[in-house]
Amino acid sequence: MTQTSQTGLSNSDIVALTEWRRMLHRHPELSGQEAGTAARVVEMLGATRPDRIVTGLGGDGVAATYDSGKPGPHVMLRCELDALPIEEISDAAHRSTVSGVAHLCGHDGHMALLAGMARLLGRQRPSRGAVTLMFQPAEEDGAGAARVVADPRFAEMRPTHAFAIHNMPGFPLGHVTLGDGPVMCASRGMRVVLSGRTSHASEPEKGVSPMQALALLMPRLAALSHGRPETDPDFTLATICHARLGEPAFGVAPGEAELFVTLRSLRDDRMARLVADAEDMVREVADRNGLSVAIDYDDVFVTTENSAKATEIARKALDRIGMSHDASGLPFRPSEDFGRFGGECELAMLFLGSGVDHPALHNPDFDFPDDLIPIGTRIFAAIVAQVMREG
Repeated sequence: MTQTSQTGLSNSDIVALTEWRRMLHRHPELSGQEAGTAARVVEMLGATRPDRIVTGLGGDGVAATYDSGKPGPHVMLRCELDALPIEEISDAAHRSTVSGVAHLCGHDGHMALLAGMARLLGRQRPSRGAVTLMFQPAEEDGAGAARVVADPRFAEMRPTHAFAIHNMPGFPLGHVTLGDGPVMCASRGMRVVLSGRTSHASEPEKGVSPMQALALLMPRLAALSHGRPETDPDFTLATICHARLGEPAFGVAPGEAELFVTLRSLRDDRMARLVADAEDMVREVADRNGLSVAIDYDDVFVTTENSAKATEIARKALDRIGMSHDASGLPFRPSEDFGRFGGECELAMLFLGSGVDHPALHNPDFDFPDDLIPIGTRIFAAIVAQVMREG
């Protein structure tokens, strides 16, 4: 069987992994609804004969462990199962077959990288210790990693090291961005409901309208934004994402309003202060306008912070295989729930360039570049080998 250069994967492996990735792309599933994707992962893993497969982990998560039978580090490599609620715009034969849902962040490609590692580990276990491939559910809404960590079965596979690769458009194909410290921001979705009293549109004075409060809050909340994460550790960003005032009717003066705001910060402690400032502002404006208020949160992400030790291991692995890397652009503004595993082990997330002119993540025409499958698999294999040398 002909081997491709320096990857450990054969040409037929890469063809099969590419076909598998495109099959996943045709059948995307949203966060918390990944049962079909998980079943396809389990079927794929079966041929590689892992020593243990855990299913239903933190929801639809799947974890496969390859154990050397010798004492040593336990490395977790993690990818994501879920897709996005966005309609894909593509002429590709493997475009999404599900209306309004598509893999437009590259999670199908990330799964293919771990499928490549499954093939390698199935043929040869790590030199010592163990490797667990974690196919994590519900990354896009921030709930999945927390549920995995809370699952009692996770304690039985608790890693000493955890690594993830996320593709990153705007950077040269195959170039790695890597640094220690915060690499992706904390964020959360703040939902505000302002309640007053409706009235007839001809007699608005007989009701209590949230119109003025809503109009005040949008610019004031947005003004909580400060700095840029690349240059300011006190960075904050408040983005107004949605606003609704009353119902679409001409005969009713509104009695309720709803506002969605995404709050973002570089560090978790700064997020706590940003939340307190935003809540104080909302309650003060609501009280001044005679309104009651309810506040809740969705899509809660903590900071993803690379440990110095895991980052250095990854750097050495990249140098060993001659992969270009630097820390340019870090930290990034988006959020990732991989940071939830940071309290459990040494952790590092790497960003693998998808091409300078490649469509951006979450764009309707995004598609994971298949050329990254052997590259990303090679990086993961080098990292595992480096941990086993050092850990």
